Amino acid sequence: MAIAIANEDDNNNNHVDFDPSAPPPFKIAEIRAAIPKHCWVKNPWRSLSYVLRDVLVVAALVVAAIQLDSWFFWPLYWPLQGTMFWAIFVLGHDCGHGSFSDSTLLNNFVGHILHSSILVPYHGWRISHRTHHQNHGNVEKDESWVPLTEKVYKDLDSMTKFVRFTVPLPMFAYPIYLWRRSPGKSGSHFHPYSNLFSANERIEVTISTLCWTVMFSTLLYLSFVTSPLLILKLYGVPYWIFVLWLDFVTYLHHHGYKQKLPWYRGQEWSYLRGGLTTVDRDYGWINNIHHDIGTHVVHHLFPQIPHYHLIEATKAAKPIFGQYYREPEKSSPLPFHLIKYLVQSMKEDHFVSDTGDVVFYQSDPELYKSTKTN
Repeated sequence: MAIAIANEDDNNNNHVDFDPSAPPPFKIAEIRAAIPKHCWVKNPWRSLSYVLRDVLVVAALVVAAIQLDSWFFWPLYWPLQGTMFWAIFVLGHDCGHGSFSDSTLLNNFVGHILHSSILVPYHGWRISHRTHHQNHGNVEKDESWVPLTEKVYKDLDSMTKFVRFTVPLPMFAYPIYLWRRSPGKSGSHFHPYSNLFSANERIEVTISTLCWTVMFSTLLYLSFVTSPLLILKLYGVPYWIFVLWLDFVTYLHHHGYKQKLPWYRGQEWSYLRGGLTTVDRDYGWINNIHHDIGTHVVHHLFPQIPHYHLIEATKAAKPIFGQYYREPEKSSPLPFHLIKYLVQSMKEDHFVSDTGDVVFYQSDPELYKSTKTN
């Protein structure tokens, strides 16, 4: 087994004797067996009730904003509505996983409406996100926030490095990722002939791209018949706050823990070991609003479990996980405590070795120095 060792100070004092990259002493079947059977049951009416709840809140906020149209209210409206867009995204994400209901038709119908409304190509993203789950923790095959290898990293120009690793700039990367993916990868979530998709998925991707185009065209039309400023205030600013939430949450599910997380290649990778590198997070009041997506370890291993059963399923699985489960730090009403982990990770987690089957993030000490001198 080839291992690229992390720095000595990467080990947290509470886990000195625990190697998170060691093969776990349990199998995924043991975790599955520990989870109560009812946690696997998908209730479409319950799922639809969450859609109704979120849509009603979104509509109420729009009505309030139009009626008040006050610069006193807009700064309150934007983070509230942006957070609701993020909640809408999570429900569409559940449709993509099939955890919304047992009906593929219902999942795809609701998923298209939800994701298209926030400018996400439903099938294009669903398929790449499936690739992420199937290859989580794999340096070469993972799809979401994959670490750059040292060679790819060093080929980047200084400004690209600075933008990629300076908070908050990477937190607005999602729309760019949809169009052109990450450095070192090619393809677009909108193009049916992209290497992201197989031949039998091209029609689905085309449909989703058309739905995205209809939504984008509708926003342009509304800008002309009302005013661009109104649509910017009602939709544009909340959209970017939604993007900020998406990048913030998804990054911290796989980065920024107090002990560095392993990434794998080759025969050292397995579905279970990759899934165990995921981190649960506590978001305080936001937990319920964004449908407990912070309860992420069990979700990654078993994405078919509905979001409303994730907390119970995690509680049942924790005795099996043992030290492989990282207890989330309790949040105040708003998860400001997570910002420090984001900033620290962006400063330290820049690339992984080009070789080795178990690797940890390494830092570029010259990153910020070289950018300042250019």
